[in-house]
Amino acid sequence: MSMMTKTMTTLAVSAFAFNAYANQCETVRFADVGWTDITATTAVTSELLKGMGYKTKTDLLSVPVTYSSMANGDIDIFLGNWMPTMEGDIAKYREAGTVETVRANLEGAKYTLAVPKFVYDAGVKDFADLAKYADNFKDRIYGIEPGNDGNRLIQSMIDSDAFGLKDFNLVESSEAGMVSQVSRAVRRNQWIVYLGWAPHPMNSNVEMEYLAGGDDFFGPNYGGASVYTNVRQGYLAQCQNVGQLLKNLTFSLEMENQLMEQILNQNVKPSKAAQKWLKENPKQVQAWLEGLKTLEGGDAATAVNNYIKSNA
Repeated sequence: MSMMTKTMTTLAVSAFAFNAYANQCETVRFADVGWTDITATTAVTSELLKGMGYKTKTDLLSVPVTYSSMANGDIDIFLGNWMPTMEGDIAKYREAGTVETVRANLEGAKYTLAVPKFVYDAGVKDFADLAKYADNFKDRIYGIEPGNDGNRLIQSMIDSDAFGLKDFNLVESSEAGMVSQVSRAVRRNQWIVYLGWAPHPMNSNVEMEYLAGGDDFFGPNYGGASVYTNVRQGYLAQCQNVGQLLKNLTFSLEMENQLMEQILNQNVKPSKAAQKWLKENPKQVQAWLEGLKTLEGGDAATAVNNYIKSNA
Protein backbone atom coordinates (compact mmCIF):
# COMPACT_ATOMS: atom_id res chain seq x y z
CA MET A 1 0.00 0.00 0.00
CA SER A 2 1.40 3.37 -1.00
CA MET A 3 1.81 6.25 1.45
CA MET A 4 -0.89 8.18 -0.41
CA THR A 5 -3.29 5.25 -0.15
CA LYS A 6 -2.54 4.85 3.57
CA THR A 7 -3.17 8.54 4.12
CA MET A 8 -6.45 8.48 2.22
CA THR A 9 -7.54 5.37 4.13
CA THR A 10 -6.71 6.99 7.46
CA LEU A 11 -8.65 10.12 6.52
CA ALA A 12 -11.62 8.04 5.42
CA VAL A 13 -11.63 6.08 8.69
CA SER A 14 -11.32 9.31 10.68
CA ALA A 15 -14.18 10.89 8.74
CA PHE A 16 -16.31 7.79 9.30
CA ALA A 17 -15.59 7.86 13.03
CA PHE A 18 -16.35 11.58 13.19
CA ASN A 19 -19.66 11.12 11.39
CA ALA A 20 -20.54 8.17 13.63
CA TYR A 21 -19.90 10.28 16.71
CA ALA A 22 -21.82 13.20 15.21
CA ASN A 23 -24.81 10.93 14.61
CA GLN A 24 -24.54 9.65 18.18
CA CYS A 25 -24.53 13.23 19.48
CA GLU A 26 -27.45 14.54 17.45
CA THR A 27 -29.98 12.82 19.72
CA VAL A 28 -29.27 13.21 23.43
CA ARG A 29 -30.71 10.37 25.52
CA PHE A 30 -31.64 11.00 29.17
CA ALA A 31 -32.79 8.75 32.00
CA ASP A 32 -35.44 10.09 34.38
CA VAL A 33 -36.06 7.93 37.46
CA GLY A 34 -39.44 9.50 38.19
CA TRP A 35 -38.41 12.00 40.87
CA THR A 36 -39.78 15.46 40.18
CA ASP A 37 -36.47 17.20 40.84
CA ILE A 38 -34.78 15.10 38.16
CA THR A 39 -37.77 15.51 35.84
CA ALA A 40 -37.36 19.29 36.26
CA THR A 41 -33.61 19.46 35.63
CA THR A 42 -33.89 17.03 32.73
CA ALA A 43 -36.60 19.21 31.19
CA VAL A 44 -34.47 22.36 31.55
CA THR A 45 -31.45 20.67 29.99
CA SER A 46 -33.57 19.22 27.20
CA GLU A 47 -35.03 22.62 26.34
CA LEU A 48 -31.56 24.13 26.17
CA LEU A 49 -30.44 21.35 23.84
CA LYS A 50 -33.53 21.67 21.64
CA GLY A 51 -32.78 25.36 21.27
CA MET A 52 -29.25 24.39 20.21
CA GLY A 53 -30.64 22.15 17.46
CA TYR A 54 -30.36 18.76 19.13
CA LYS A 55 -33.06 16.14 19.50
CA THR A 56 -33.70 14.76 22.97
CA LYS A 57 -35.20 11.55 24.26
CA THR A 58 -36.04 10.78 27.90
CA ASP A 59 -36.78 7.30 29.20
CA LEU A 60 -38.45 6.72 32.57
CA LEU A 61 -36.30 4.06 34.23
CA SER A 62 -35.54 2.77 37.72
CA VAL A 63 -32.15 3.61 39.22
CA PRO A 64 -30.66 0.11 38.61
CA VAL A 65 -31.90 0.05 35.01
CA THR A 66 -30.58 3.58 34.46
CA TYR A 67 -27.04 2.51 35.30
CA SER A 68 -27.16 -0.77 33.39
CA SER A 69 -28.54 1.14 30.37
CA MET A 70 -25.70 3.66 30.57
CA ALA A 71 -23.19 0.82 30.78
CA ASN A 72 -24.79 -0.73 27.68
CA GLY A 73 -24.60 2.58 25.80
CA ASP A 74 -28.40 2.97 25.60
CA ILE A 75 -28.54 6.10 27.80
CA ASP A 76 -26.21 9.09 27.55
CA ILE A 77 -26.98 11.26 30.57
CA PHE A 78 -28.40 10.98 34.09
CA LEU A 79 -28.73 14.17 36.15
CA GLY A 80 -29.85 12.50 39.39
CA ASN A 81 -26.90 10.78 41.07
CA TRP A 82 -27.71 11.59 44.72
CA MET A 83 -24.63 10.98 46.82
CA PRO A 84 -23.71 9.44 49.18
CA THR A 85 -26.93 7.38 49.31
CA MET A 86 -26.52 6.09 45.73
CA GLU A 87 -22.96 4.87 46.25
CA GLY A 88 -24.20 1.29 46.14
CA ASP A 89 -25.88 1.90 42.78
CA ILE A 90 -23.02 3.57 40.93
CA ALA A 91 -19.92 1.99 42.50
CA LYS A 92 -19.47 -1.04 40.23
CA TYR A 93 -20.09 1.00 37.08
CA ARG A 94 -17.73 3.75 38.17
CA GLU A 95 -15.03 1.20 38.96
CA ALA A 96 -15.56 -0.53 35.61
CA GLY A 97 -15.36 2.83 33.85
CA THR A 98 -18.71 2.36 32.10
CA VAL A 99 -20.29 5.35 33.86
CA GLU A 100 -18.46 8.63 34.37
CA THR A 101 -19.20 11.54 36.70
CA VAL A 102 -19.12 15.03 35.19
CA ARG A 103 -19.65 17.27 38.21
CA ALA A 104 -22.00 18.11 41.08
CA ASN A 105 -25.02 19.91 39.62
CA LEU A 106 -26.67 20.64 43.00
CA GLU A 107 -25.23 21.24 46.46
CA GLY A 108 -27.06 21.51 49.77
CA ALA A 109 -29.64 18.79 49.20
CA LYS A 110 -30.81 16.46 51.96
CA TYR A 111 -32.35 13.00 52.03
CA THR A 112 -33.41 11.07 55.13
CA LEU A 113 -36.45 10.04 57.19
CA ALA A 114 -38.96 12.72 58.16
CA VAL A 115 -42.14 13.07 60.20
CA PRO A 116 -44.90 15.68 60.44
CA LYS A 117 -44.09 18.45 62.92
CA PHE A 118 -46.80 17.35 65.38
CA VAL A 119 -45.13 13.91 65.53
CA TYR A 120 -41.74 15.53 66.07
CA ASP A 121 -43.17 17.71 68.84
CA ALA A 122 -44.63 14.59 70.48
CA GLY A 123 -41.15 13.14 70.93
CA VAL A 124 -40.00 11.55 67.66
CA LYS A 125 -36.82 13.48 66.93
CA ASP A 126 -34.34 10.68 66.24
CA PHE A 127 -34.27 7.37 64.38
CA ALA A 128 -33.92 5.75 67.82
CA ASP A 129 -37.35 7.11 68.80
CA LEU A 130 -39.28 5.29 66.09
CA ALA A 131 -39.52 1.89 67.76
CA LYS A 132 -40.93 3.44 70.96
CA TYR A 133 -43.96 4.57 68.98
CA ALA A 134 -44.30 1.57 66.66
CA ASP A 135 -48.05 1.30 67.29
CA ASN A 136 -48.58 4.94 66.39
CA PHE A 137 -46.79 4.36 63.09
CA LYS A 138 -48.56 1.00 62.56
CA ASP A 139 -45.05 -0.49 62.10
CA ARG A 140 -44.72 1.22 58.71
CA ILE A 141 -42.11 3.40 57.04
CA TYR A 142 -43.19 4.90 53.73
CA GLY A 143 -40.74 4.89 50.84
CA ILE A 144 -41.00 5.59 47.15
CA GLU A 145 -40.58 3.39 44.06
CA PRO A 146 -39.16 -0.17 44.25
CA GLY A 147 -35.42 -0.29 43.56
CA ASN A 148 -34.85 3.19 44.98
CA ASP A 149 -31.72 3.72 47.06
CA GLY A 150 -33.67 5.22 49.96
CA ASN A 151 -35.96 2.19 50.09
CA ARG A 152 -32.91 -0.04 50.13
CA LEU A 153 -31.46 1.84 53.09
CA ILE A 154 -34.74 1.56 54.99
CA GLN A 155 -34.95 -2.16 54.27
CA SER A 156 -31.35 -2.64 55.43
CA MET A 157 -32.24 -0.95 58.73
CA ILE A 158 -35.20 -3.28 59.16
CA ASP A 159 -33.21 -6.39 58.19
CA SER A 160 -30.39 -5.57 60.61
CA ASP A 161 -32.79 -4.50 63.39
CA ALA A 162 -31.07 -1.11 63.50
CA PHE A 163 -32.81 1.18 66.01
CA GLY A 164 -35.05 -1.76 66.98
CA LEU A 165 -36.94 -1.59 63.66
CA LYS A 166 -37.09 -5.33 62.91
CA ASP A 167 -40.90 -5.43 63.16
CA PHE A 168 -41.41 -2.45 60.86
CA ASN A 169 -42.43 -2.83 57.21
CA LEU A 170 -41.33 -0.76 54.25
CA VAL A 171 -44.27 0.50 52.21
CA GLU A 172 -43.14 1.00 48.60
CA SER A 173 -45.13 3.23 46.30
CA SER A 174 -43.94 6.18 44.21
CA GLU A 175 -42.99 9.78 44.88
CA ALA A 176 -46.52 10.98 44.13
CA GLY A 177 -48.10 8.13 46.06
CA MET A 178 -45.96 8.72 49.14
CA VAL A 179 -46.49 12.50 49.12
CA SER A 180 -50.24 11.93 48.82
CA GLN A 181 -50.15 9.51 51.74
CA VAL A 182 -48.23 12.05 53.86
CA SER A 183 -50.67 14.85 53.04
CA ARG A 184 -53.62 12.63 53.89
CA ALA A 185 -52.06 11.58 57.21
CA VAL A 186 -51.35 15.20 58.17
CA ARG A 187 -54.92 16.25 57.39
CA ARG A 188 -56.19 13.47 59.65
CA ASN A 189 -53.60 14.12 62.36
CA GLN A 190 -52.28 10.55 61.89
CA TRP A 191 -48.68 9.54 62.57
CA ILE A 192 -46.43 8.72 59.62
CA VAL A 193 -42.69 8.39 59.01
CA TYR A 194 -41.42 8.61 55.45
CA LEU A 195 -38.56 9.41 53.09
CA GLY A 196 -38.14 13.16 52.93
CA TRP A 197 -35.79 15.25 50.82
CA ALA A 198 -34.97 18.73 49.68
CA PRO A 199 -35.41 20.26 47.22
CA HIS A 200 -39.08 19.31 47.10
CA PRO A 201 -42.38 21.19 47.59
CA MET A 202 -43.25 18.77 50.40
CA ASN A 203 -41.05 20.95 52.63
CA SER A 204 -43.44 23.87 52.31
CA ASN A 205 -46.71 22.03 51.67
CA VAL A 206 -46.72 20.26 55.06
CA GLU A 207 -45.11 21.15 58.37
CA MET A 208 -42.39 18.52 58.71
CA GLU A 209 -39.11 17.80 60.45
CA TYR A 210 -36.15 15.61 59.56
CA LEU A 211 -34.97 13.00 62.06
CA ALA A 212 -31.48 12.98 63.54
CA GLY A 213 -29.41 9.85 64.15
CA GLY A 214 -29.44 8.29 60.70
CA ASP A 215 -25.84 9.14 59.81
CA ASP A 216 -24.72 5.51 59.40
CA PHE A 217 -27.34 4.94 56.72
CA PHE A 218 -28.17 8.29 55.10
CA GLY A 219 -25.01 10.21 55.94
CA PRO A 220 -24.34 13.18 58.23
CA ASN A 221 -26.17 16.50 58.35
CA TYR A 222 -29.62 14.94 58.05
CA GLY A 223 -28.66 13.02 54.94
CA GLY A 224 -26.82 15.99 53.48
CA ALA A 225 -26.35 15.28 49.78
CA SER A 226 -24.90 16.51 46.53
CA VAL A 227 -26.45 15.58 43.21
CA TYR A 228 -24.10 14.69 40.34
CA THR A 229 -24.34 14.47 36.57
CA ASN A 230 -23.38 11.08 35.12
CA VAL A 231 -22.67 10.13 31.50
CA ARG A 232 -21.94 6.90 29.70
CA GLN A 233 -18.32 5.99 29.06
CA GLY A 234 -16.61 8.26 26.52
CA TYR A 235 -19.56 10.61 26.07
CA LEU A 236 -17.72 13.79 26.99
CA ALA A 237 -15.01 13.08 24.41
CA GLN A 238 -17.46 12.00 21.70
CA CYS A 239 -19.96 14.83 22.18
CA GLN A 240 -17.80 17.70 23.32
CA ASN A 241 -20.33 20.49 22.79
CA VAL A 242 -23.01 18.74 24.85
CA GLY A 243 -20.30 17.71 27.28
CA GLN A 244 -19.33 21.33 27.84
CA LEU A 245 -22.95 22.22 28.54
CA LEU A 246 -23.03 19.48 31.19
CA LYS A 247 -19.82 20.86 32.70
CA ASN A 248 -21.46 24.31 32.86
CA LEU A 249 -24.76 23.18 34.35
CA THR A 250 -25.40 23.81 38.03
CA PHE A 251 -28.80 24.18 39.64
CA SER A 252 -30.03 25.71 42.90
CA LEU A 253 -32.50 24.63 45.58
CA GLU A 254 -34.64 27.70 44.85
CA MET A 255 -34.74 26.98 41.12
CA GLU A 256 -35.69 23.34 41.58
CA ASN A 257 -38.35 24.16 44.17
CA GLN A 258 -39.94 26.65 41.75
CA LEU A 259 -40.01 24.14 38.91
CA MET A 260 -41.24 21.27 41.07
CA GLU A 261 -44.04 23.39 42.51
CA GLN A 262 -45.32 24.06 38.98
CA ILE A 263 -44.97 20.45 37.86
CA LEU A 264 -46.38 18.80 40.99
CA ASN A 265 -48.96 21.23 42.29
CA GLN A 266 -49.94 23.34 39.30
CA ASN A 267 -49.97 20.47 36.78
CA VAL A 268 -47.71 22.33 34.35
CA LYS A 269 -45.97 20.08 31.83
CA PRO A 270 -42.23 19.80 32.61
CA SER A 271 -41.24 21.23 29.23
CA LYS A 272 -43.51 24.28 29.69
CA ALA A 273 -42.30 24.84 33.26
CA ALA A 274 -38.72 24.69 31.97
CA GLN A 275 -39.42 27.11 29.11
CA LYS A 276 -41.04 29.59 31.50
CA TRP A 277 -38.13 29.43 33.94
CA LEU A 278 -35.57 29.86 31.16
CA LYS A 279 -37.42 32.88 29.77
CA GLU A 280 -37.47 34.49 33.23
CA ASN A 281 -33.78 33.83 33.93
CA PRO A 282 -31.81 34.99 30.86
CA LYS A 283 -28.59 35.69 32.81
CA GLN A 284 -28.42 32.11 34.00
CA VAL A 285 -29.10 30.83 30.49
CA GLN A 286 -26.29 33.03 29.16
CA ALA A 287 -23.88 31.68 31.78
CA TRP A 288 -24.73 28.07 30.97
CA LEU A 289 -24.25 28.61 27.24
CA GLU A 290 -20.97 30.52 27.45
CA GLY A 291 -18.74 29.49 24.55
CA LEU A 292 -21.14 26.87 23.22
CA LYS A 293 -22.30 26.28 19.65
CA THR A 294 -25.47 24.93 18.12
CA LEU A 295 -25.44 21.53 16.47
CA GLU A 296 -24.82 23.34 13.16
CA GLY A 297 -22.04 25.51 14.59
CA GLY A 298 -23.93 28.74 15.27
CA ASP A 299 -24.03 30.74 18.47
CA ALA A 300 -25.87 28.71 21.12
CA ALA A 301 -27.06 31.65 23.23
CA THR A 302 -28.70 33.39 20.30
CA ALA A 303 -30.38 30.22 19.08
CA VAL A 304 -31.68 29.26 22.53
CA ASN A 305 -33.02 32.75 23.21
CA ASN A 306 -34.92 32.67 19.90
CA TYR A 307 -36.24 29.19 20.71
CA ILE A 308 -37.43 30.25 24.18
CA LYS A 309 -39.17 33.36 22.84
CA SER A 310 -41.02 31.32 20.24
CA ASN A 311 -42.16 28.62 22.69
CA ALA A 312 -42.56 30.11 26.17
